[in-house]
Amino acid sequence: MEIEIPPTEKPYDKAEGERRGLIIVNTGDGKGKSTAALGLSIRAHGRGKKVKVYQFMKVPTARFGEHRAFEAIGIPIEGLGDGFSWKSKDLDNSGQLARDGWEKAKLAILSGDYFLVVLDEITYPLIYGWLDLNEVLKTLKDRPKEVHVCLTGRRCPQEIIDIADTVTEMAKIKHAFNAGIPAQRGIED
Repeated sequence: MEIEIPPTEKPYDKAEGERRGLIIVNTGDGKGKSTAALGLSIRAHGRGKKVKVYQFMKVPTARFGEHRAFEAIGIPIEGLGDGFSWKSKDLDNSGQLARDGWEKAKLAILSGDYFLVVLDEITYPLIYGWLDLNEVLKTLKDRPKEVHVCLTGRRCPQEIIDIADTVTEMAKIKHAFNAGIPAQRGIED
């Protein structure tokens, strides 16, 4: 490790642009995409902003840590899918669940009722062809000016990255799973 001298002057100028709703993307093969989006949800909620979280690959009855915590603090979080695709008994039904869920999410985004709408793991139904990319792009472009949307998942389509305001790619350096350590409650769920 190399020791650095802390900066004594601000390393950037204050932004002078207009505040408006952002499109934020968390993508890449590293861990933390959903975790970052959920943290953003807590930050907005803590400022008294209205938030809605849609999880495209989680079942509606999911009771992972985030569901329990969000229920306790009053952030609505909704599973729209039927779990991992490799566990699906009917991929056509999985696709239909994604399309039905998208209709809910689209209405929430376009309503202007929410400061932040999180579309967790939306990249999967997009890259599986279950959702129409052009419809998602149109909704993102047509949303009310003050609505922020955060999208998560691996392999985010370039077309979404192109219109996004902030894109973070989580790169996997190491993951405990690759060392044979199974998923753990409170870390992965």
